[in-house]
Amino acid sequence: MNLAEVLPEGRCRIISAAEEHRDFQSRLYALGLYPGAQVDVLHIAPLGDPLQVRIGHTLLSIRRQEASMVEVEVVDE
Repeated sequence: MNLAEVLPEGRCRIISAAEEHRDFQSRLYALGLYPGAQVDVLHIAPLGDPLQVRIGHTLLSIRRQEASMVEVEVVDE
């Protein structure tokens, strides 16, 4: 499953992020989207793009295309 597939108010843990795109991967890591990080999907814009996510105390907006490169596993509350 990837981050773009997580429903609003869903919680997940990152497994891998943009393995084949090293430059983009380093940008994601700098934002806190690295393996093991827990992510809460808060909102999805009305047209489906972008997604608003929370990592720790940080709020981010990420495009659906970029979120689809982040592999996650759903975390039970």
